[in-house]
Amino acid sequence: MRSNHIRTTALAATALLAALSLTACSGNDNGNDGKAGAVAPAASTTPTTPDTGKEAQETGSGTADAPAENASAAPKGSTGATDGQKSNAGTTGGQKSNAGTTGSGSKSSVTCTGANTRVTVSKVSRPINHLLLTATNTGSSPCYAYHAPALRFDESQAAFPVLRDSIPQAVVTLAPGQSAYASIGLSGEPDGQELHKGTHLTVYFTGKSNQGSTGAPAELTLPAGTSWGDNGFVTYWQSEMADALTY
Repeated sequence: MRSNHIRTTALAATALLAALSLTACSGNDNGNDGKAGAVAPAASTTPTTPDTGKEAQETGSGTADAPAENASAAPKGSTGATDGQKSNAGTTGGQKSNAGTTGSGSKSSVTCTGANTRVTVSKVSRPINHLLLTATNTGSSPCYAYHAPALRFDESQAAFPVLRDSIPQAVVTLAPGQSAYASIGLSGEPDGQELHKGTHLTVYFTGKSNQGSTGAPAELTLPAGTSWGDNGFVTYWQSEMADALTY
């Protein structure tokens, strides 16, 4: 009886274990079905995820266009600033225009002639046998005393010699009221040359090109007792009297 009871208990335990195993298997199958059911929706949503991403990218590119427009607006703003600079440049141009007005208002330099200068001739004690020519600007504009004066004593046809060694470093420019000077050596070397008594002197002015005379000449009366020789000379115009009397 005892062995039958043990056998019955063992069979019952075996049956219980079998039932538990079937229940566990059934539970596993149901769990797999649940997982499969969960995977299926996931698989069905997978295609939408790239679409959603694509839409997001398209939306993002659309958003990126806005900064592009803003960026294009920035150069326009810069262009506006450039226009402002151009406006300032216009102001600068106005200043240039004012400078031009100032320039046009100032007196331009002209060539010194007998018409815009007062010319005098005087005898000097040193050096001996010399005369001094003085040309004073009587005009309202500066004038250039180019080169050397061309001289004619009385009715002489020959040009009076010019002393080339007396060329100044720069052209003499006379402001209104200023004077230029030239010395006349009445007789040169050698001594014993024939002298001519002179009473009248014509002073011609030369232009920049030094080709002939320009403008009106100055007609002067020589100091009493003036005599000149063919070997005499006249210097170039100088800005200082002392420089003219050096020769």
